[in-house]
Amino acid sequence: MESGKPVIPVGILYSVSGEYGVIGREMLNGIMMSIEQINASAEFDFTLAPIVRDPGGVLDRYHDHCHDLLYRHGVKHIVGCYTSASRKVILPLIEGANALLWHSARYEGFESSNNVIYLGAAPNQHVLPMLAWLLREHPGDIYHVGSNYVWSWEIDRITGEALAATGHRLTASRLVNLGDTAVEGIIRDIAERRPKVVLVTLVGQSAYRFYHAWREAAEDDPHLASDTAIKLSLTLCEAEVSLVGKAELEGYLVSSAWFQTVHNDANQRFLEQYRTRFGDAGSPSVDSVAAWTAGQFLARAVQRCGGEQVEAVRAALWCDELDSPAGRVRIDPDNNHAWLTPHLARCHDGRLEVFWEGDQPIKPDPWLTWVDLDALGPGAS
Repeated sequence: MESGKPVIPVGILYSVSGEYGVIGREMLNGIMMSIEQINASAEFDFTLAPIVRDPGGVLDRYHDHCHDLLYRHGVKHIVGCYTSASRKVILPLIEGANALLWHSARYEGFESSNNVIYLGAAPNQHVLPMLAWLLREHPGDIYHVGSNYVWSWEIDRITGEALAATGHRLTASRLVNLGDTAVEGIIRDIAERRPKVVLVTLVGQSAYRFYHAWREAAEDDPHLASDTAIKLSLTLCEAEVSLVGKAELEGYLVSSAWFQTVHNDANQRFLEQYRTRFGDAGSPSVDSVAAWTAGQFLARAVQRCGGEQVEAVRAALWCDELDSPAGRVRIDPDNNHAWLTPHLARCHDGRLEVFWEGDQPIKPDPWLTWVDLDALGPGAS
């Protein structure tokens, strides 16, 4: 290349088409903007060369693209995956090649691989903060609607155990297959049961149809149309609000490590740079920020250790801390997960407006080893 800098190939594995392509596009935007900034900076004496693949949400394609990136292109670092199903499909390949997967999505926990850097929130950083707030402010039972795969399975179990520890319970767990949009029966069941709290962990088209179906049913059901039922989401993000519509999502409470309305200087710079790069059509999500952060951490670690070898990069990464749009972030050497600050937001007039945030970054606990579920109830500090 003209710069004369060494070139380090980086695999990018996000689905920008298919079931959850809207999220995949924003994640791809995040890592690509990060790489562009790195390559334009005099701080780094190498260039990152992205090799982008789109699995289209198909698990077999994740496997095939990952194999190609590792063994034909010789990459040692892959940034990618949104669903846990896709991560688990490629994990044996990543570990077998002793590569490093930079996983940017929030997830259900109960995993810690030496070959994965987990940039997304673990359960104690996004599930439990929401439940703790809920049980303080609106204690009661929960009706859960989710997608039928490991993400919702584990969230269902965690939620059930947390509720049981405080004298409450899951009144229902309705799981639909990925991509299934036949949710009208679930809406009717909710209308009949009138639960106090509804937790939504649906992803992709299933989620979008659920939001629309609720809105349609609310035209004839005062309970669904009212604010009586508290609606929670662990998946909703800004890009989806724009896609689904503000009327359908008004009042939803969302837990995440980042929202566009987080107030700090690094976030304001990120939002300005993102909008300059991608225009008004782009709407970054927490996953965009995590993908951008993955690129920054990777480049800083390569610069620090002087190469792309996985062991050296990982060791250098453990010594770093980044002033990110989501706040101060570092990677825990005990489990390769990120320290993150939890935030809660309410969807109002098409914006996810932060109304609560943690005092400081929380140490990741993917196995919920140190969590006292009894402390989540009313009266807990």
